[in-house]
Amino acid sequence: MKDATRTCLLCCLISLAACEPPGNDALPPSTSQTSKVTADVAWRVHGLNNAETRFSTLTDIDTGNVDQLELDWYFDYPTQRGLEATPLVIDGVIYTTGSWSMVFAHDARSGELLWFHDPQVPRDWAVHLCCDVVNRGVAYQDGTVYSGTLDGRLIALDAGSGELAWQVQTTDPDKPYSITGAPRIVKDRIIIGNGGSEMGVRGYVSAYAVADGELLWRFHTVPGNPADGFESESMRQAAETWGGGAWWDIGGGGTVWDSMAYDPELDMLYIGVGNGAPWNRQIRSPAGGDNLFLSSIVALDPDDGRYLWHYQTTPGETWDYTATQHMILANLNIDGAERKVIMQAPKNGFFYVLDRVSGELISAEPYATVTWASHIDTQTGRPVETAQARYTEGDSGLQLPGPIGGHNWHPMSYSPQTGLVYIPMQDTPWVYAADENFEFRQGYWNTGTDNLVASLPDDPAIRDAVLASVKGAIVAWDPVKAEPRWRVDHAGPWNGGMLSTAGNLLFQGNAEGNVVAYAADSGKVLWSFDAQTGVVAPPVTYRLDGRQYVAVVAGWGGALALVGGDALTAGPIPNRSRLLVFSLDGDASLPPAQETPVVFNPPPLDAEPEQVARGKALYLQYCVYCHGDGVVAGGAVPDLRALTAEGHEDWESIVIGGRHWKQGMVGFSDALTKQDSIDIQSYVIERAHHALRADR
Repeated sequence: MKDATRTCLLCCLISLAACEPPGNDALPPSTSQTSKVTADVAWRVHGLNNAETRFSTLTDIDTGNVDQLELDWYFDYPTQRGLEATPLVIDGVIYTTGSWSMVFAHDARSGELLWFHDPQVPRDWAVHLCCDVVNRGVAYQDGTVYSGTLDGRLIALDAGSGELAWQVQTTDPDKPYSITGAPRIVKDRIIIGNGGSEMGVRGYVSAYAVADGELLWRFHTVPGNPADGFESESMRQAAETWGGGAWWDIGGGGTVWDSMAYDPELDMLYIGVGNGAPWNRQIRSPAGGDNLFLSSIVALDPDDGRYLWHYQTTPGETWDYTATQHMILANLNIDGAERKVIMQAPKNGFFYVLDRVSGELISAEPYATVTWASHIDTQTGRPVETAQARYTEGDSGLQLPGPIGGHNWHPMSYSPQTGLVYIPMQDTPWVYAADENFEFRQGYWNTGTDNLVASLPDDPAIRDAVLASVKGAIVAWDPVKAEPRWRVDHAGPWNGGMLSTAGNLLFQGNAEGNVVAYAADSGKVLWSFDAQTGVVAPPVTYRLDGRQYVAVVAGWGGALALVGGDALTAGPIPNRSRLLVFSLDGDASLPPAQETPVVFNPPPLDAEPEQVARGKALYLQYCVYCHGDGVVAGGAVPDLRALTAEGHEDWESIVIGGRHWKQGMVGFSDALTKQDSIDIQSYVIERAHHALRADR
């Protein structure tokens, strides 16, 4: 079947499930090595290979025929939240994940659903997530599929049937940890991290036995309470870079929520470490310090988790500048010598090339607009910060990048054919200011910064000027010359991950709702497909029975889709959760998109200005992370300004009572009073009236 009718079967299966109790080389082969024309080619690991290059040697589809690419089949998923997974394709089966940590297996030729597994994540766990109920994919080894769940479990499924083989809780269930990243397999170990820094947790990465889920080792990324002793010498040394506060009460952060890579020749595992908890270093470590290993690339021994080396991209992190972004291994000729390198474009806006044997800095130059630092000192490896970037006295002013980053989780790709790294870059500014009334609340956002200062103002002139600086692009980066080769601009930020091929092709989905093929050497647009929804996930490619396919999961969502609001210059973007698969002789088509217009019909506003202002402050503390700045939804969740009369009547039962917890909207009875709820509602009503006035 090649149409959306299979969705009905899947919905039935999910309904039934809801009733139940809750090996590859490190580096890609040379492009001179071509596979046999009819040989099947799989996508067996997350980044295609351990080096995470996302470069395929397939050439059946190339610049000469890519304009003939057509939809071969698609599958509609019964959810409407963000899809970020990299599918794996093994022995003719596509394994991928969807919203709420569901796992799906499809026939890679026809799209037939072979099985799906719903891990029954409690829907109210969504309150502990920073960035949508997403999952970035599975790992596979010897007939078993491994995946993480939003509530912190690692599950092992039989690849043939989807039946649960075993599961293990990798986190403390009493703390607001989450898992959204894909696990990696190194030898006989499954490596998995977690998320939740802002919610108040301490980061770590763990290794489990593939056979039975036995915990083999754990590496903490930030120190705990010194009075309790340290798990390792590396934690004792890291503690010397923290000081003046009880960071362990908040957790410290440093979660390993996405990127990893492995070099089997060096036998080194590389992990990317996230931001501090709270973001604001003045609160968590008032005496200053680098706060290791926040915002660092760390090399570990995969056998025992022993620390080998680190490089900190943002010492004393205080801006949510994570280093969890995609890392790529390559061998480059630099200054006449071959260097084994690891490359990363973390949130802070600089592209780093490091020696992956030692961690030595080779180059670091800005790939996005950067105002918080003038440059990276190549002698010390440290950024040279600009005045007031740390917002210790007053706000930072409009600063780039903001917490969304110059590059977020969306994977890059490295083509040894062109020598370029393709970065889904974005400029998303922010105004940082300290929250003078900060009070830690575990399980809720704890940034230590003032969202009221960061919120877009109503003044049209200022608002338009800020939004004009919001951009998105593909940057083709030359890692040897440490400079961009070419650039393709997008309408806005939050565009999809990258895939490059030996056919001189570069594939990417974007926030405008298109899947696009470019010439990898120039950026020329060669082909485009209307996906009817924003695409944030990275494409993959595979060959079966002599046919090359390109596949991507499409479904708008993630951090910016929740909080972005007006920052999405293309406007609110619909979510239509699908798996799309293309081939040169495809003959499928999508049904016409059904657009549902947003209608604002708010009740009268009878609140005083002071009440609306108080509601705004509370909204920015508790609601903005899902419902958007200025109550302008990005498209992944309902627009509160369009709430019906019935919705307003039920407001208290939803906000305080948790009436819609099964959709992830929990009750805030432990944080908000009835009057708080009324004030927030008044602000939402005021925003709806503001939208009506703007439309006239």
